[in-house]
Amino acid sequence: METNSTSSSQKKAGFWSELFKVGPSRHEIWQQLCGEINAKYVAGGFWQEDKIQLAYKTWTITCDVYKVHASKRVITYTRFRAPYVNSDGFRFHIYRAGFFSRLLVKLGMQTVKIGNRKFDNEFIIQGSNQAKCRDFFSSTRLRALIASQPDIDFFVQDKEGLFSPPYPNNVYMLTFQVPYEMLDTAQLKTRFELFKEALEQLCKIGSAFDQEPRVTL
Repeated sequence: METNSTSSSQKKAGFWSELFKVGPSRHEIWQQLCGEINAKYVAGGFWQEDKIQLAYKTWTITCDVYKVHASKRVITYTRFRAPYVNSDGFRFHIYRAGFFSRLLVKLGMQTVKIGNRKFDNEFIIQGSNQAKCRDFFSSTRLRALIASQPDIDFFVQDKEGLFSPPYPNNVYMLTFQVPYEMLDTAQLKTRFELFKEALEQLCKIGSAFDQEPRVTL
């Protein structure tokens, strides 16, 4: 997934805010956001980061951060996740197209075209079922929410990592992540809306059940 669409101003703002603690902290911003969207703020401990949890129908959408050590620096990721019961094993992955991804497509990387020229030109879509992908991305609202994201790495996974065991009882994880600390309230709200629409659309195409997944994040 290419992340070159992250604006330099976002990266600089995040760096200097973290270094000199300019403006309200993430904890303050998240706590305020929870009051605005009727979500729950869960304080972390010594080993865990704080998180936001928004209940929507039978699902829970969780926003948190995690850190990755890369060479001599530490990258903070903002992550959204929502476990759900997958009815047919359908998975997808979407991210913005860039130079290298377009080159890989020319070299034969398999992608899905949904028939919307502008959307197909701006994004790389991969999926386990092409027909299901087209049905999923047929939602005008879903496409608009995706297009509004300055950076996007949005996908479905059936386990946390390559060597991790799968989630129980056909539970899959809808996941969105960006390689920086997200402090913009409007962007945070938009991503929660994206998850609501995606979960609804997964149910509409028959790839998810509107039932409690019984997995706690």
